[in-house]
Amino acid sequence: MFFAKIDPVAFRIGAWPVRWYGLLIGLGMVIAYSLFMREVRRKGMDEDQAFDLMFWAIVIGFIGARLYYVLFSWEAYQLDPLSILFIWQGGLAIYGGVIAGGIVLYYFARRYQQPLFLWLDMAVPSLMFAQSIGRWGNFINQEAYGRIVDLTSLKSLHLPQFMIEHLWIEGAYREPTFLYESLWNLFGGLILLCLRRMNQHLKLGEMTCFYLIWYGIGRSFIEGLRSDSLYFAGFRISQVVSILMVVGGIMLGILRRKNPNIPYYSDSNIM
Repeated sequence: MFFAKIDPVAFRIGAWPVRWYGLLIGLGMVIAYSLFMREVRRKGMDEDQAFDLMFWAIVIGFIGARLYYVLFSWEAYQLDPLSILFIWQGGLAIYGGVIAGGIVLYYFARRYQQPLFLWLDMAVPSLMFAQSIGRWGNFINQEAYGRIVDLTSLKSLHLPQFMIEHLWIEGAYREPTFLYESLWNLFGGLILLCLRRMNQHLKLGEMTCFYLIWYGIGRSFIEGLRSDSLYFAGFRISQVVSILMVVGGIMLGILRRKNPNIPYYSDSNIM
């Protein structure tokens, strides 16, 4: 049975198209915000400060994700710079969003004289779930796809037929790398939630280290399967950043575990 490809436009408000890409990105943000604020309330922290932090982290992170993508895809925009604003067409790079969002968290931690790693530890589970959902926006837009594969290999993954049909891109079936990363992030987020609730011996910052290592390993491998990677000087940018994340996460985790002065996450609150 043949399935028509998914229309990237979910519905229209008058003449204005509302795209699945934006809806899924928005859904990821809402879920991330809800999980973050739930942890804020559980710890009895200042909800107004947390709202300001999360709001600006999302806004600036979104801008950072776009600018990062444009920076490493400039040849696609240099003849029509106005198209940089056409975000509904896709073109967000998660690493740009993570870097920009991290800068926002650092700013608020300094402004309110609060521990940066507590904010980061609270945010990373939410971030992983948001990333997991956001990858489905890439699927709808036919982005973040992998190498050419045959129909048999896709059917061996037991994917629904509509998904297989939508993986027909540029005259060939493509490996669903978006799905690999979505599932990897989902599992990572679930592990972080379990660690946060069940492990009373996690030091402040160790959940952030887990995120760096877990996401870095998965993204480094999955990026090698993709056919639409961003390159610089012959290297896949995301693979380089991923490897640096893993190394940095391991080193930071060792240093924080060995430091007897660093408190446990379960004992840390912002007053």
